[in-house]
Parts: sequence; C-alpha cells; structure tokens
Amino acid sequence: MAIFKPFKAIRPTEQYAKSVAALPYDVMTSDEARVIVQGKPYSFLHVDKAEIDLDKSIPIYDEKVYLKARENLDKLSSEGICKQDETNCIYIYRQIMDGRSQTGLVGCASIDEYINNTIKKHEFTRADKEQDRINHVDYCDANTGPIFLTYRDSDQINAVVSAWQDEHSPVYDFVSDDGIAHTVWVLDDERTTQVLQNAFSKVDALYIADGHHRAASAVKVGLKRRQANPNYTGTEEFNFFLSVAFPASELAIMDYNRVVKDLNELSTEEFLNKILDKFVVSEPQENGAYCPESAHTFGMFLNNKWYKLEAKPGTFDENNPVESLDVSILQNNLICPILGIDDPRTSQRIDFVGGIRGLAELERRVGLDMTVAFSMYPTTVSELMAIADSGNIMPPKSTWFEPKLLSGLFIHKL
Repeated sequence: MAIFKPFKAIRPTEQYAKSVAALPYDVMTSDEARVIVQGKPYSFLHVDKAEIDLDKSIPIYDEKVYLKARENLDKLSSEGICKQDETNCIYIYRQIMDGRSQTGLVGCASIDEYINNTIKKHEFTRADKEQDRINHVDYCDANTGPIFLTYRDSDQINAVVSAWQDEHSPVYDFVSDDGIAHTVWVLDDERTTQVLQNAFSKVDALYIADGHHRAASAVKVGLKRRQANPNYTGTEEFNFFLSVAFPASELAIMDYNRVVKDLNELSTEEFLNKILDKFVVSEPQENGAYCPESAHTFGMFLNNKWYKLEAKPGTFDENNPVESLDVSILQNNLICPILGIDDPRTSQRIDFVGGIRGLAELERRVGLDMTVAFSMYPTTVSELMAIADSGNIMPPKSTWFEPKLLSGLFIHKL
C-alpha cells in the first residue's frame, strides 16, 4: 500500500511559471547559481540557494541563509508571483526531453511510509547535507523541492492521467532554457483525486529515484514537528512531503561516468597489465569516444586513446544485485585494487561526470586535471528497484536521471 495524497500547492501564476522554475539546488555550485540568476529576480534559486543574495563571506550553512530563503519565499507570495490553490489537488507534470516524454503525478507522500520502508531507498545520505535541508525546510515552513519517486506501472493510474490530459487544458506549458518542455495540469476534482488515491493504495511500494537527502530531511522535520505537537493527529501537513511519482516504464537513467587524477604511481604499461587480470582489453572498432553498448562493458580514455574493457566471467557475483552492477564491478576490480581508491565518497582523487555532459567532457577532464576516464553503461530502473527491494544500498554515483524536476512549480506548506 502506498499513500499519495492531494494538497494545496503554492505555485506561480501562469505568467510567471517559467520565470520562477529553476533546476534543483544540488546540481550547481553557489557561484554557478549567482551567474544563472542574473536578470532573473523571480528564479526559485533565490529560495533554494539563498546564499546567492548574501555576501560571499557568509558560510552557506549560516542561519542568515535560511532566514533569507524564508524571506524570498514569502516575497513570491506577497508580490503576487505565487499563490496557493484553494482546494486540495493532484498535479500532472509532463516533461519532454529529446523527444522522450515522462509524466508524473505531484502530490504528498507519507513520512511514516518512508520510516517503515514502503518508500524504498537505494542510497546513503550525508549528515551535513541532511542538516542543511532540515534547516531549509524548517525555516521556510515548506517543502520547496520535490522528491523524485517511481513505482511499478498501474493501468488504472495511467488511464486516469491520460483521460484528464485529453479533457483539460494545461495551466503551464513552456520550454526551459535547456530545451526541455514542461507541461502541468491541475487535477482539482475531488472524486478523481480519490480514484488516484485508491489506485496508489494498490501500489506495493514507492521508490526514491532521486532526492534522498531532501526526503530524509523532510521526514526529520516532520518528526521534529510531531515532538513539538504531541497531540498531533497524523493529518497535519508536516506528516507528508512533496513528491513527484512517475511510472517506472517512462524513466530513463543516464550513464554516470568516472574520472581519476592519477594511476596510483603505476606506469601506463603496469596499469594496463594489471587490468588484464579481470578485464578483456581491446580497441573499439569505431574511432572516437567509446560508449558502452551493453552491461559489464566499459570505455576507458587514457593517453588520448579509447579502450574497450569487458569484465571477465567469474570476476563478480552475477546473483548479487549490488555486486553485479557495473559501478560495483569497476570499483571492486579496478578503481579500488589497482587505483587505490577504496572510498569514492571521500577520495579527492576521483570525480564523477553525469552522462548529460557527454563523453567529450571525459576527454576534456583528462586533458585538464585528470589522467584516466571511464565511460559506463547506465544502471537500469529495474536494477534500482531490485536493490531497494533487497534492502541493499547502491554504490555512490550509480544513477543520473534526466530530465531533472524543476523546483518552484509546486511548494508544499507545512
């Protein structure tokens, strides 16, 4: 059973939707955000990364940043840029990128289902990043960034969404600066929202695709509010958090590639010889950057040359959902034992490049500040679900979802 309920979103008026909507706070640095918001006074980055409106000398986790976020959020409403819907609604959010469409439902998920693992996770979170978003949500008294959820397809949910789209006009329909189309419908009929809630109650689980830190922080704020309100009933908004839930069949995961600073004091010849123990090494048949075409196959860029690596049979446990991931195979058979990086979360010798940047970015990084790069075959949604179902955790930087959910289109007031 999954709980997915309607709510009264605070959202931009139609004319300001594109001006407010912004990429998530965690896909850019503060300096990048300062550049992005130039000439964009209503950008939601002023809320999600409020340090950009303060002096650079102020630490990004300073209380002044969270107070500024609250001020900027309140200003969007007081100036009429955003308003709150009068009735509880579920929202349909469609994104189209490079001709591929994915359509999700915007509503609220339950913190109790997060705690009891009906909402399943596949990543660890970091305490410092959690605390930042805890403060942000608490000071703003709102969930400002949606958690990206997925679920196994439901014919009933799909039918309701399709019918509503056919019979109603969208409230937002714009193309963001990165060329991605965003379209939103407001599903404000109480009977229809109840049908959707009933359909979700038949869904066995929700899975966090992206936004583990936002989810964990939202839950902890909810628990904090419960402690402050011992007579809570469970229906208060702080018992729920803002989410967008997509059917699994519509999602695509991009490759999440690796670049490493050095060869761990090995010569090129020594390095290549060590790789041969666990991988078949060959030259790609076609010239140019090598993009793996199947699982357990990797590209490697070294000394201005691309190689194809194939994991040898028996070098990983095919029956283990974590160990058989390509990111695990590369980490366990090459990056750790040969390059000496045992903890990619903390090592300063490795970096990660989302597939949206393309393989040319790997070549650029090797020419700039790295020595070797690895192109990956993308993790699949089914692999993500299998790992979450087994109660295991994926290695860091296993998935890169595109397109990203924009922030600012929906705000959930606690």
